[in-house]
Amino acid sequence: MNSERLGLRRSVLSNQLLLSAATLIVVVVSIALGQVVSGTFFVAGAAVIFIVAIVSVLAPWQRIPWWTVGLVPIVDVLAVAMLRVSAPLAGVGLLWAFPAIWVGMILGLRGVIAFTAVICAVMVQQLATDPLQRFSASTLILPFTLAALASMAHLTSRRTRAQRALLEKQSTELRRAVDRSRRQEDLVTEVLDAVDFGVTSVTPTGELVVTNTAHARLLDPVDALGRDLAVFAADGATPIAPRDAPLARARAGEAFEGELVWYGQPGEGRRALSVTARRLPARAGEDAGGIIVSRDVTVEEQARRIREDFVASVSHELRTPLTSILGYLDLALDDDTITEATRERLEVAERNAARLSELVADILALSTASGEGFGVDLERAPADVSALVRTAIHSIMPRAVEQQIHLDGTGIDDGVIAVVDAHRVRQVIDNLLSNAVKYNPRGGVVAVTVTADARSVTVVVADDGPGISVSEQARLFERFFRGDAVRKSSTHGSGLGLAISRDIVRAHGGEITVRTAPGDGAAFAVRLPQSGEEG
Repeated sequence: MNSERLGLRRSVLSNQLLLSAATLIVVVVSIALGQVVSGTFFVAGAAVIFIVAIVSVLAPWQRIPWWTVGLVPIVDVLAVAMLRVSAPLAGVGLLWAFPAIWVGMILGLRGVIAFTAVICAVMVQQLATDPLQRFSASTLILPFTLAALASMAHLTSRRTRAQRALLEKQSTELRRAVDRSRRQEDLVTEVLDAVDFGVTSVTPTGELVVTNTAHARLLDPVDALGRDLAVFAADGATPIAPRDAPLARARAGEAFEGELVWYGQPGEGRRALSVTARRLPARAGEDAGGIIVSRDVTVEEQARRIREDFVASVSHELRTPLTSILGYLDLALDDDTITEATRERLEVAERNAARLSELVADILALSTASGEGFGVDLERAPADVSALVRTAIHSIMPRAVEQQIHLDGTGIDDGVIAVVDAHRVRQVIDNLLSNAVKYNPRGGVVAVTVTADARSVTVVVADDGPGISVSEQARLFERFFRGDAVRKSSTHGSGLGLAISRDIVRAHGGEITVRTAPGDGAAFAVRLPQSGEEG
């Protein structure tokens, strides 16, 4: 049985049962007051109403034709008319209100008009044939009242059906949305379980609500024997308390990027994880929780450490013989008895040995730098940055003269003091000046400025060389990176100078930036806090 047939059955039953109850009361009251003038019609009319009620209960409304529904109110109208004739003073005509309401609900506007016409016809017929029926105000009010009731029932039923249709449509759309959401959730779950990095969602209260299998495997706090795993910092040796572990910090609402931790004691089975925690955008001003992403970087970290150990070992092995070579070359050049041709050859050997020594020094400095920045302790002290820069310019002046490069230091303010490691800052300035002279064409200009404000000191080294392409600017400070134009030229370099310089500047709490464009030269700006604290 569909919903429409079920609604019809309920309407018929409720209407007929109420009409039967009201008829029973009218029968009892009319007999008790002696208002029945024709017992035969009275009993027949009441019997018809009760029989229709019984038939309504037993009728198979899901199978009978729709047109049979219209017979019910017609029979009720005739039965009430019989009661009205047999008891004219009992006000039985009010019982027509029940079929009026039923007609308005079921048969619509046409049914209301037809019902009103039938009532008027019955009343006119009774006035014409029954002397006990008298024309009065109620004769006019009763049809109008019944028509109003039927119309109100029709409008109410129409509004109810429209609301029901809207609710059914919304319910259908909601079911579709729920099904679509479930399919998307299943797809996301399958995708998350297929990737090899852990992903989990954290509620504002720290509960884990969505977790893939990789996350459970990577951040499992116990080993195969059920023992708690120790957690270490990025160096692999510094223990981390459970409350300071990345997962605990993320559940507490903290956000961080690429936190490197080691799980397990040194030896077989320990793993390195890179963990990132980000907060989700707030919804309606409330915290929406966060996302934790963990990735196994054990192989990468082990390879990096092996590479750094190898580089450091080779660099140390190269440094000793290079120092000896440079020393003996200096002694040979000090000998006045050698020929001019021999001196030129020794000078070429000395320049190349010196360049090789600089490369080894860069590699050694790089091997002491951690993944988070320069790893050497700084010896900070008040230093005259202006004097440091002028000394660096004086040191590179011979090379600039050889390349016909003009060094302009007129923009250097006097007496610019900052709390820095003078040796390390000089290393940065030397590297920037060396690059500016090295990559600038002959006849170019390198302008150096030193300025200070209330909190920081800024050193700018600008050249009018070929500039740097947009595609290479993003990788300019990467280790071992050299641009295409440089690699194709005869200019030598290791690609480490800018990376080391950035680490030194960041270790001071400052920053190094570049402003460049192809054909417009390059300007490197080093900003350092005056007080030695992070700016």
